[in-house]
Formats: sequence, C-alpha cells, structure tokens
Amino acid sequence: MADSIAHADARDHQRFPVLEARDIEQARRFSEPRRYAAGEALARAGERGHGLTIVLSGQVVITRRDETGHPQLVVRQGAGQFVGELAQLSGRPALVDAVAEDEVEALTLSPERLRALLVAEADLGERIMRALILRRVGLLESGGGGPVIIGAAGDPDVLRLEGFLARNGHPRQSLDPQTDAGAAALLHRPDAPAGGGVLVLCPDGEILRNPTEGELARCLGMVAPLDPDRIFDVVVVGAGPAGLATSVYAASEGLSVLVVDCRAFGGQAGASARIENYLGFPTGISGMALMARAYNQAQKFGVEMAIPAEIASLSPHPEGGFALALANAEQARCRAVVIAAGARYRRLDIPTLEAFEAASVHYWASPLEARLCAGQEVALVGGGNSAGQAAVYLASQGARVFLFIRGPDLRASMSSYLVDRLGALDNVTLMPHAEICDLKGQAGRLEQVIWRDVRTGAVAALAVGHLFLFIGAEPKTEWLAGSGIELDAKGFIRTGADLDTPRTLLETSLDGAFAIGDIRCGSVKRVAAAVGEGAQVVATLHVRLAAARVGG
Repeated sequence: MADSIAHADARDHQRFPVLEARDIEQARRFSEPRRYAAGEALARAGERGHGLTIVLSGQVVITRRDETGHPQLVVRQGAGQFVGELAQLSGRPALVDAVAEDEVEALTLSPERLRALLVAEADLGERIMRALILRRVGLLESGGGGPVIIGAAGDPDVLRLEGFLARNGHPRQSLDPQTDAGAAALLHRPDAPAGGGVLVLCPDGEILRNPTEGELARCLGMVAPLDPDRIFDVVVVGAGPAGLATSVYAASEGLSVLVVDCRAFGGQAGASARIENYLGFPTGISGMALMARAYNQAQKFGVEMAIPAEIASLSPHPEGGFALALANAEQARCRAVVIAAGARYRRLDIPTLEAFEAASVHYWASPLEARLCAGQEVALVGGGNSAGQAAVYLASQGARVFLFIRGPDLRASMSSYLVDRLGALDNVTLMPHAEICDLKGQAGRLEQVIWRDVRTGAVAALAVGHLFLFIGAEPKTEWLAGSGIELDAKGFIRTGADLDTPRTLLETSLDGAFAIGDIRCGSVKRVAAAVGEGAQVVATLHVRLAAARVGG
C-alpha cells in the first residue's frame, strides 16, 4: 500500500490502487519501458512530463510545494502503482514533483497512449480514471500543486483569480499579507514584477503581478498554442453542457474536436449550486461536479481544449471549411463548427452596479461565494430555478437571504419542490413586488441595496454585503457579425425551420455551421435539453462531413 501522509479515507485504495500482474500486462502494449536512477525526477511541478508512469520496481516519492516553495510529502508509490493525475491525461504540466527514491524500473504512457488504454481496456481504464480524478480532488482540497495568490482576502482581483481557477478545477492557495507575515514578505520580494496589487507565484517559479485570466492560464500551462496547420473535423464554441456533450459524442465516434471557451468549462450549469431534476441523480448533484465529469470525459476521448480562449470572428476558409480567429491572433481551422456559446448573465440596469461587481456582486453561488458571505445577510434577485437553488445553498451555508422578485410569488416561475423548500427555511425572506434600484457602499464594498415596491413606488434600504443576480441571460453572438449566420430580433441564432430556407433541425443559415443549447432560437433552457441537442447534432455532423469528403 502507498505510504500516504494525506488524511486517510475510505477512497485511498481507489486513489492509490495497486495494479495486478494482468493489469500491467494489459498496459504494456500502450507503454514504453524506462529506468530512472536514484534522485532522478519523473515529473516536476510546472513542467510537461512523459505522461502516466507505472512503477515496476523501486520507490517514487511524490511531493507538493507549500506556499514557501518547500516540499510536502504527498505519498510514496511502489511496484504496481502508477504516478500521475488528470494533468497527464491531456499532457499539461504536472502539479506535483515525482522523484525516484532509489533505482526505478517503469512503464511510461504518453497522453495519447494513456487515452487509448482508457478506451480499449474498460475495466482497467475505469480504475485508472477514477484514481486520476480522486488525486485531483485531493490537490483541490489541499491547494497543492497550484499557484499561490498573495493579496488581501476579499480583494476584487484575488476573488477574480480564485474564481477563475475554481471554475476550471485547478488547485490554488491564497495568502493574506495583512494577517500572514510570510505573505507580506513575499509580496515585496525583489524579483517580483514592479507595481502594486495581487502577486501570483506559479509552480514553475514565474511570478506574475495582477495577471489577467489568460496570462495566468498560459503561465500554468492550462492552454497551449494552437497548431495553425491542423484542420479539425469540428470546432465547438462553448464548453457548457451542450458543447461538452457534442465533444464527447463526436470524439468517441472518431472525429477530431477542438473546444473553445472564453472563461471556463461548465457554462451557467457549472455555476449552479445544485441540480436536483437531472435524470439519473436522485439525490442531486452540483453543477460543477456534473460539468467536471463531462469535461474529464471529453479529455478521455482526446478532445483538445482551448480554455480560456475567445473567438473574435467566424468566416469561411478559401480552401473549404471555416476559419475561426481568436482574440489573441491565433487561428483555428475546421470542417464544421458547432456554436454552443450559451449566453451572458443579465445585469441590473442601475448606474452604480459596475462599482461593486468585482467584490460584492455575484452571478453564481459556489463554495467561494458561500465562504465570503457565511453568517451575513445577502440579497438575491431572481425567480427561476437557478435563483431558488442558489438561495437554498447560501442559506445552508449560514447566510440570511432576501429573495427579490417582481411578481407576487414564486410558483409561476420556479419548480414546486424548490418553492416548498424555500418556504421551509427560516433564514430565507421572500421580497415580492420588489426591485433593486440602487446600491450604496464604499471602495467597491456593498453596504446597502436600495429597493422599490413596484406597486406603490415606495423606496427602502436594506443593509447587505453581497448581491446575487439570477435574472436570466442574453445570447453571446456579437462575434458572428458578418459571418452570414442569421439571428432573431433578440440576437439568438435561427436554425432549422426558423430560417427562411429551412434546414435540418440544428443547422444555421451557413452551410456546415450548427447552433445548440441556450444560444439557439427556441431552445429549451434546461441542462438535459442542452445535452440532448449536443448529442443530436453529432449525427448531422457525420452526414455533413461525409458529404464534404465526397464533394471534395
């Protein structure tokens, strides 16, 4: 068994399994033999490695670096065990250090061969995949292997970076220089970039000063440069439930797939605190957990991910297919494109909103937000299921929630099980016939919401520190200007029978371009419907690609 310093639990045998002789023989045809001398590194945090390593003899020490850069023992692994976690599935930089304690004989599986094994050897592949996921969960819980974010707790840029990494399933640690002397010293280290604000220490030793999400992602190796000469069978724009469903089904059927998303996988579904009416999960599941499973499943089948990366425009390529220009000046080429870009969150139309958006206004309710407002009073606007789920979750974390709706009650817009649950919570107060018309506070910190009774016009103030907005979304289609894709009056993409010249159900007015999920005119705004469209469009993709090959 592994000599683990981590807290033991019932899943340790799944996190660090010992492969039997027949398992190793199955893996041999996907691997290459390799020897490591004592003290030689199998993997270094922040560096791309060889993929998964199965230890045949010897011992490997796995360590993670703490916030000061010192190694902390994670586990020792010996004969029959394998070294790696989810990063090795897609060839991304390692999150931990792995060093041979003595001479080690091993089998190495490149990311491509590892994915082939997962598909070809179902039983062995399931055990390996489960272990990789559980190891990532352990790193997320400890913060091990991720960057160290140094800045004041509640600082807008700290929250921005923490939220970005959390929604992308990447571990991180945060230190507050106001309460941690070591963090204060790190903030002013001589090799740090000039300027003020948040400092980020990356695992490879690079130091960033208040980076953008894209800059941080590139430093961590979360996104790699695209191959300008590669032509994908399909590019999927958007990594929500619709886009991930398309990628899983298309890649599992042999198509080459690139998924592009400007922020994180999961879309709006990934921000849901709990989904209780999705088929197959009678006890419910968090949106992040559901979408993380889909994201990992897509990588298992070899889907290439470009997250975060923003599409600037779509146009036909002179040699056939499409060219998608990215905001960073890169280009992706494909034979077909599936647009699943979803929608952006609607904002309150009040002039003071922007001043509080960085630290006090939220469009999702994750553990990060729950930690910020635990034990506090918060306002939440919205009458749909997402709003109800968020209110239940925040209330369960100790917050008192004031739920604002313009109508008289919730039953016209919210599932009855959520209405009943909210009604049973003594720390949720319904505010009917009410709208928020102003925000008050200092230095980006919310102190009061000003609200109006829509029947009488009477205005009142409510002291809260955080505001949650779940008031719907608008389509993200500005980048389609000039592409030839028809939109309806509200900016949603018209498909199938909604077009003047009818096409197949999910096809747009542009040959070879399809639209699915919330961005499509007339779509059903449900996770299950989005997943269904994502699966359905793949059949049409096969027909389109086959016709293109014959025509070419």
